[in-house]
Amino acid sequence: MNETVARLLNEQINKELYSAYLYLDMAIFYDAMDLDGYANYYTIQAQEERDHALLFMQYLQSNGQKVTLDAIGKPDKVYETVLDPLVAAAEHERYVSALINDIYHEAYQVRDYRTMKFLDWFVDEQREEEDNADSMISRYKLFGSDPRGLYLLDQEYAGRVYTAPSLVL
Repeated sequence: MNETVARLLNEQINKELYSAYLYLDMAIFYDAMDLDGYANYYTIQAQEERDHALLFMQYLQSNGQKVTLDAIGKPDKVYETVLDPLVAAAEHERYVSALINDIYHEAYQVRDYRTMKFLDWFVDEQREEEDNADSMISRYKLFGSDPRGLYLLDQEYAGRVYTAPSLVL
């Protein structure tokens, strides 16, 4: 495996673990507001991000690469409104998409088709994550200012269950 591709994949492990921390921070914010559904949604997001980190780790290991874990930064966002974490999550998902695209580009440059195939799942996953984040913002703007609307959205997000990724390495 190309040294730069391996380094970027290793760095992505840390980025995914940071994402998990960020989403746990959002879940804590919503829990403090008694919005248990939103808290559930972001707790599950944190689980997904942790599993994404594990997928990157397993991919590197299955390709004979050393995995190096770095310190995970503390989330630095301050939320004041129900909308704030939703906007931060959408921005973060676009950032993660850019990171995945950068790794994909580097893999393409060195003709690492195996890594490109591995990353295809993440490219699709990021499209879904961005769509979900944007939808949560739109739905909140449409219905969230009404207490009954916010209640119904919160109830909907309470029904989300975790499904582990089905990526085969």
